[in-house]
Amino acid sequence: MFYRKKHLLAIEGLEPPAISQLLDLAESYVLLNRSGKTQRDLLRGRTLINLFFEDSTRTRTSFELAGKRLGADVINMSVSTSSVNKGETLIDTAATLNAMHCDLLVVRHDQSGAPNLLAQIVDAAVINAGDGTHEHPTQALLDALTIKRRKGRIAGLTVAICGDVTHSRVARSNIHLLTTMGCQVRVVGPPTLIPAGVADLGVSVFHDMAAGLDGVDVVMTLRLQRERMARGLVPSAREYFRFYGLDHEKLARARPDAIVMHPGPMNRGVEIDSAVADDPAHSVIKEQVEMGVAVRMAVLDILSRGQGRNEP
Repeated sequence: MFYRKKHLLAIEGLEPPAISQLLDLAESYVLLNRSGKTQRDLLRGRTLINLFFEDSTRTRTSFELAGKRLGADVINMSVSTSSVNKGETLIDTAATLNAMHCDLLVVRHDQSGAPNLLAQIVDAAVINAGDGTHEHPTQALLDALTIKRRKGRIAGLTVAICGDVTHSRVARSNIHLLTTMGCQVRVVGPPTLIPAGVADLGVSVFHDMAAGLDGVDVVMTLRLQRERMARGLVPSAREYFRFYGLDHEKLARARPDAIVMHPGPMNRGVEIDSAVADDPAHSVIKEQVEMGVAVRMAVLDILSRGQGRNEP
């Protein structure tokens, strides 16, 4: 058993054996899901609560489906109509959750560190489903599984992460995972959307798409997160697409068998052209969604085995 933590709060700090264990288990769930034998008794009698302070239909539904396929009782807490929206603090919410005796808690929050805070208070195993601009660990895991299945490996590949890196928790989790697993990682985007010091994480920085995509195996485009950014970081959507939107002309600089990824939701015509997003020869965006259920089943499986561990 390589994964020995009680929670999954971040990719940063995970060792390759723990990451490989999660990916290998997720691979088995891909096969199980495709066989149609999806209902398991692994989590029978366990309660999974999805606590989402930010909207995310894709991630919440994926966790809900993963929990139900493992036999858990799944509860989706609607924060917009809950006591949280009426002024209840995160600590008060934690006390309420403890009183409910839930076993697994999936948390998405607009403030970095919120899942970590809850993990210190609640008895349940906490899974970070995205916190502020910090991390989104299960997204990085499903991206890695998608890459591994398409490329047959992860180590030794060159991956370009393009776009709004500054505001992207997906980018951070992917940088930590891919560099840990032996990839050469590039970040590509305008200077205003590349965080200072990102090179210290072991990545190469490019501000020109042609140079950044030259010879890469994987192109990962990121959503332009206007809701998190100050005005003036990009001139306009049209100008952004002209220089940094992924189209077939820019993609031609990558390897002929390069795959294209996007965590969703997509802004078509802004960070990616529809012709590329829907290109079956390169796009694995739909496969990422499928891998998301399998990865989250694997995470729920492993964390449910370690109830009561002291290691965070």
